Amino acid sequence: MKPGSVAIVGAAETTEMGLIPDLSVIGLHADAALNALADCGLKPSDIDGVATAGASPTETAHYLGITPTWVDGTAVGGCSFMLHVRHAAAAINEGLCSTVLITHGESGRSRVGAGRWGPAPASLQGQFETPFGPSGPPSTFTVPVLRYMQDFGLTHEQLAMVAVVQREWAGMNPRASFRDPITVDDVLNSRMIAYPFHLLECCLVTDGGGALIMTSADRAKDFPTKPVYIIGTGESVETPMISQMEDLTTSKAFRVSGKKAFAEAGISHADVDHLMIYDAFAHLPIYGLEDLGFVGRGEAGAFIWEGNSRPGGKLPLNTNGGGLSYMHSGMYGMYALQESVRQVRGIAPAQVPGAKISVCHGVGGMFGAAGTIIMSNERP
Repeated sequence: MKPGSVAIVGAAETTEMGLIPDLSVIGLHADAALNALADCGLKPSDIDGVATAGASPTETAHYLGITPTWVDGTAVGGCSFMLHVRHAAAAINEGLCSTVLITHGESGRSRVGAGRWGPAPASLQGQFETPFGPSGPPSTFTVPVLRYMQDFGLTHEQLAMVAVVQREWAGMNPRASFRDPITVDDVLNSRMIAYPFHLLECCLVTDGGGALIMTSADRAKDFPTKPVYIIGTGESVETPMISQMEDLTTSKAFRVSGKKAFAEAGISHADVDHLMIYDAFAHLPIYGLEDLGFVGRGEAGAFIWEGNSRPGGKLPLNTNGGGLSYMHSGMYGMYALQESVRQVRGIAPAQVPGAKISVCHGVGGMFGAAGTIIMSNERP
């Protein structure tokens, strides 16, 4: 993709966030979609490309009255929406469509219209991991960080600090689920969920969604919103089984996706003003900082502990409060993308002064997939 050839011109989340018992999954997709359309002054009939995960793109397009010329139902977990952005940019550049709607909606808490969770019995994970004890993300995602703590000396206090710092950011966000300040002791004294994760180191369970609208950069000037240019993209997958990771202390998918996005954008780490790293659990920002190349191996825990990612720090990270304090309905990637858009537009509740370039990195499954999107408010 030529950097800056495609832009996000519409972005919005669902009208309500957190607990939404009166909307089903498809209703949440539609609510977010209509809000994003209103954001940039479009109507459903203006859309000719649809991408979504969590609901079928066929169902979503029909529900909204859209007849697209391009669709994408890529579903690799929480980073699916990063991949949708990348695929949509390619489709627009190729002339397969002109205006793409990407939607997300999950009734993670209320479970209205939600499907069953868990691997299919015949899947690789269902055959070779589930029978041996893992019963969900907390008891699966714990495995890599235990090896990381053993190899690099990451302390429980450093792990807890991830949640503390993100709560600081959430305290400035009126739509965050939890805003009251917490301390390292608060985190370590919260209920143990699956060692070494305490309750406050695990993601929220909420209802909500979001949507994005993309078009060519040449058309972006015709919209009322400030365009957010896509300057770098990357994606990869490693394994559906956490036991089969090449190295439990680093994600191959993270490294491949991030390297591709930075190379495409033609930027260095020093150029990055703002960073979003998917944080279903407190260890993910640590892996992301290292695998994306912002710090060396084994250095991320100390980097966060020393205050570099908190308000006023040199690398603002997860400024909406993240999946630990803002929102996490199951597939968090859309919320991370929304915050990157807000920061680059200059309208975020906890705005980073002068933010020009934002890196948004997502994970799918248990380190199974990754997607990286780099945005800028200036067209290269």
